[in-house]
Amino acid sequence: MRSDWANLPEPVEAAVAERIGDIIDVYPAPSGDHAEIASTVIGSTGTIFVKAASSGPGVRSLRYELTVTRAIDRYPPAVLWDFESDGWLVVGAEHLDGPHPDLSPGNPDLDTLAVTLEGLQETAAPDVRLFPPAGRLSFAHPAMDGDSLVHSDLNPANLILTSQGLRIVDWAYATKAAPWVELALLTQWLIGNDHTPAQAEDWLSQFPAWAGTDPEVLDDFAARNASKWANKSRQSTERWVHDLALWTYEWAAYRA
Repeated sequence: MRSDWANLPEPVEAAVAERIGDIIDVYPAPSGDHAEIASTVIGSTGTIFVKAASSGPGVRSLRYELTVTRAIDRYPPAVLWDFESDGWLVVGAEHLDGPHPDLSPGNPDLDTLAVTLEGLQETAAPDVRLFPPAGRLSFAHPAMDGDSLVHSDLNPANLILTSQGLRIVDWAYATKAAPWVELALLTQWLIGNDHTPAQAEDWLSQFPAWAGTDPEVLDDFAARNASKWANKSRQSTERWVHDLALWTYEWAAYRA
């Protein structure tokens, strides 16, 4: 659960100020909940993005993301520093300035996403401990196993269009898997951005990893993923959970 910047202990805030100068303003991230603090911080010497956690699960998640992002080039924001103080793990990262892409049908941002996906599909998982498919998704299939780096949550809020190209944030669920798994997980976000299931699959067919995957494997993935989110939606009042339940159901129903 997100917390307010003002809840940071004074020594922690002072340690941040030592690194970026006097803190002029703080803008909390509008989405996400992996860290208790996730904010753009404007200091007298520059602007950075700060994540901080103090709870057991929050610290473990942030430490995992810190390890992963330091092991990956090109896509995530650069880690500038990290420290621990007063029970908090604090990470300062490159601030990425730009809008989120529009993934609706026909939008040119899809071409930019395709270029990024082509590179990501060819990126081997770094030599750090990553989630296996079952650990990330709570279901498995032998065809999901592989050696590729899979972000596993390429929703538009985790994609930022910058002058250096499309960048990807929030690597707390980075996974080592077959490359098609990334594409299968992207299907729900394409549907959520006004693609029909048929349009989503047609767009994904440009990638060899998708075209080369056994249709029965995709059928199985779609059905299991829809079942997972249907179960989650019965236990949650969160809008985003019910949206994912709907979008994954639409894809599973189409494949069925």
